[in-house]
Amino acid sequence: MTSGLQSDSHRAAPLSRIVLTGFMGSGKTTVGPIIAQRLGWKFIDVDDVIEAESGARITEIFAREGEEAFRNREHATIARLTGMDDLVIALGGGAIEREETRQMLLKSPGTFLAHLEVALETTLARCSGTESTRPVLADKANLAARYQHRLPLYRIAHASIAVDTLTPAKVAEAVLAASRRVCS
Repeated sequence: MTSGLQSDSHRAAPLSRIVLTGFMGSGKTTVGPIIAQRLGWKFIDVDDVIEAESGARITEIFAREGEEAFRNREHATIARLTGMDDLVIALGGGAIEREETRQMLLKSPGTFLAHLEVALETTLARCSGTESTRPVLADKANLAARYQHRLPLYRIAHASIAVDTLTPAKVAEAVLAASRRVCS
């Protein structure tokens, strides 16, 4: 595990929410509920909220409105959720690309941003067969470039945890341990 940026606001505010970021297949939606259960908090997947509120699948929003419109919707949803307490939030893999979203997550008092770092090979193995529901994965020609572009953005999180060989329970333990170090 490597530590990323740590701000004074995180040390001053009690931990109110844990936000999981990482490339697809990193385990955000698997690990998030485990962490939430251990803390007695609620788990929310940002993509699920967007789909419920829009009445459309993420792939449909991408096709109909384009990625920029989706990212605007995603940012607004994340901003709303970071105003709530006792949450574990799973971000979509591309949410971190937007500077204002990154800064909001890094500087929001009580928010711990954890990067679940996964190798691209692991992503491909874990996500094989899901191309129809993952617009970025379906774009095979640009997948490696997108992964390489996002990796340094993910790594500015409060902590990065290599998850390729860890069980979901071990990843949850590592996230909780890192959150205690950063937010205490």
